[in-house]
Amino acid sequence: MAGLRFPDLQSRPTEFLDFTSLTLDEFQQLVPPFEAAFHARMAAWRLDGKPRTARRFTVYKNCPLRTPEDRLLFILAYLKTYALQVVQGRLFGMGQSKAHQWIHALLPVLLAALRALGDAPARSLTALAQRLGVSEADAAPVVDALEETPALVAPVPAAALASPLVPMTGRNGASSAPKTLRNRRHVRAARKRTTPSKMSCSSMPCSSSSF
Repeated sequence: MAGLRFPDLQSRPTEFLDFTSLTLDEFQQLVPPFEAAFHARMAAWRLDGKPRTARRFTVYKNCPLRTPEDRLLFILAYLKTYALQVVQGRLFGMGQSKAHQWIHALLPVLLAALRALGDAPARSLTALAQRLGVSEADAAPVVDALEETPALVAPVPAAALASPLVPMTGRNGASSAPKTLRNRRHVRAARKRTTPSKMSCSSMPCSSSSF
C-alpha cells in the first residue's frame, strides 16, 4: 500500500516542520549520523528485535521505508504526533505489526544519532555540566530553577469569555451533571395523576337528546 514519503513533504517546508519539528536543513544534518547508527544496529539485530546470526541486512524493493530520509521521517513523525501504531502504519503504507517493529528499531537509532551529535538530552547533573562546559556546582542552580518554576497558566482571551461554550465547561474533576442517588436498591417512578376535565364527556353522561 502507498504511504507518506520524504519527497511528498520536501517541497512543503511548513508542513514538514509540523510533521517533524525540524526544518529541512536540520533534518538533512541529522540524516548521516542517523543512517550510520541504523546500519550499526541492523548489523547486530534483526528488525523483529532478535539477534542477527545469518545474512546481513539489506533493503528490499518492497521495503516500506527504503531510504534514510523515509526512515528518519517515520520516527520523527511518530515522536511528534505519537499516533496509534495502526495509524502510523497506515500513514506510511504498512500494517500495524510492521509499524511496531520499525518504531522499536528506530527509536534507539535516533537516540544514538543524537548522542553522536551531542544533542541527546542530559540525564544527569554531570552530563549537563559537561554539556554546558561548567562545573556541577554552577549547573545545579539551572536544574533547581527548572524544577521550581511553576507551570504557567495561559490567560483566557476576552473573546473566549463571551463564548457560549465557556460557561458549559467546568473545572477538571468537577461535574455539573445532576448526581444519581445510588444508596437505594429500588427506584420507583410515580405517574402523575391527571384530573379529567369537568367538561369532558368522560366525566358526565352524554345525552343523546337534542334541544
